[in-house]
Amino acid sequence: MPHLDKLLIYPIKSLDGIAVNKAKVLASGALEHDRQFAIFDEQGKFVNGKRNPKIHLLRTSFNLEAQTVSLQVHPTEEPAVFHLQQERGELEAWLSDYFGKKVQLQENFVQGFPDDTNANGPTVISTATIATAADWFTGISSEQMRQRLRANVEITDVPPFWEDRLFGDTDHIVEFQIGSIRFEGSNPCARCIVPTRDPLTGQAYPDFQKIFVAHRQACLPSWVSSSRFNHFYRLSVNTRIPDSEAGKILQVGDEVVVGGRF
Repeated sequence: MPHLDKLLIYPIKSLDGIAVNKAKVLASGALEHDRQFAIFDEQGKFVNGKRNPKIHLLRTSFNLEAQTVSLQVHPTEEPAVFHLQQERGELEAWLSDYFGKKVQLQENFVQGFPDDTNANGPTVISTATIATAADWFTGISSEQMRQRLRANVEITDVPPFWEDRLFGDTDHIVEFQIGSIRFEGSNPCARCIVPTRDPLTGQAYPDFQKIFVAHRQACLPSWVSSSRFNHFYRLSVNTRIPDSEAGKILQVGDEVVVGGRF
């Protein structure tokens, strides 16, 4: 039986994630604490991996209960620890100094700052897909590919690209359930420049996107709705969680059941 093997959340958008055993579903359909914070510049634009490779050199760890973040510039400087609420000014000053420009940390505890605002639920991928994608490249491990793709929900005991069954044609929704929580699969996730870079150093992998696209197209299951692929630089699945599921707990070990289309 497919089941939830890993659950990852990213408290500050674009920075390191943390593995958790369980997460609460918010009324918006997002997972609690996932992308709850984001860094913005003075023009109101995200400071993220798409726009600033220096993001990759920041190592972060979180204590969600204590509401603290530890920041360290890879690989030399000593970590600095800040309370996310009580020391926001000090944290923003540290980040501004690091990026060389004034930045602000904003919070959205309702739905966070998802990349896909129409399908703002957790992104889903299988462990086998991550391993297969890693094998497309020399010197990239499954763990490093996991860090490059930054999905929330990882399903095991399924074959590679199993998650492609979680979306259908544009006018269809695929319903599935993880534990007691109902999900709606939306679309295959379009990737950005971030997976092309080493998640620890920011160094670009030569021809990453070209290699990725060639393998993804060749490996696309025959039963997949190919109309959803205007390009093949897509992997993992964006989802929605209906508001009826608010307050429920998603937990590692939960079984996954795929329903019909409606």
